[in-house]
Amino acid sequence: MAAVDDGGSDRCRVYLITPQALDPVPFAELLAAALDAGDVAAVQLRLKQVSDDAWLRAIDALRPVCQARGVALLLNDRADRVRQTGCDGAHVGQDDMPAQQARRLLGPDLTLGVTCKGSRDLAMQAGEDGADYVAFGAFYPSTTKAVTNLLDPEILRWWSEMMQLPSCAIGGITAANCAELVRAGADFLAVVGCVWNHPDGPAAGVKALNVAIRQA
Repeated sequence: MAAVDDGGSDRCRVYLITPQALDPVPFAELLAAALDAGDVAAVQLRLKQVSDDAWLRAIDALRPVCQARGVALLLNDRADRVRQTGCDGAHVGQDDMPAQQARRLLGPDLTLGVTCKGSRDLAMQAGEDGADYVAFGAFYPSTTKAVTNLLDPEILRWWSEMMQLPSCAIGGITAANCAELVRAGADFLAVVGCVWNHPDGPAAGVKALNVAIRQA
C-alpha cells in the first residue's frame, strides 16, 4: 500500500480530490494521465449520494491506477470501507465520522486525514485523535463548496512552525494562487477544479501545479 508522504518539510505536494460524481472506467484513464503528468502524493475519492455498490465499482477501477504509481488512495468519509477494499486510508470531516472512530477502523498503519477548517484547536485535537495530517481551508472561493469565511495563510505558517504533523491546504487553490500557501508552509495542496476542469485536460492541470509549486 502507498503512504501519503510529504516528501520532507521543504517540499509541498499535490493532493488530488476526485469529482463528486464520476463514471469509473473512463475516469480511470483520465486519472492515469493526471498521475503520469507530475508529482501527486494522494488521491481522495470523494463521492456524494451514491450507493455502496457505486463506491466499490469506483474503488475497483481507481485503486490499481493509484497504487501502481505509488500514490495513496484515500476514501472520503468511508473509513469503514478502507481495509476491506485495500485502500490506503481515509479522510473525515468534522460532520462525518469522528477521527477516533476512523482511526480504530483503519488501525495504526493506514493514513487518516481530518478536516479542521480554520480551527487551531480542532487541528490539535485531530493530532491527538490519531490524524496523519490536518486540512485547513478554504483559502480562496471554491466552486465545489460554499465558502463563508476565507482563511489567512498565516494559519499554515503557525502550524508548520509549531507542529510536526503535516498540513493540507484546501479551497479554490489553483496554479495561479498557490504560491503564498506553499511559502506559508503547506505540505499538501488539495485541488479539484484546477485539474479536472483544466482547459487542456487533467494532465496539464497537474503539470501546471507542479511548476507553480517549484517556482513558489
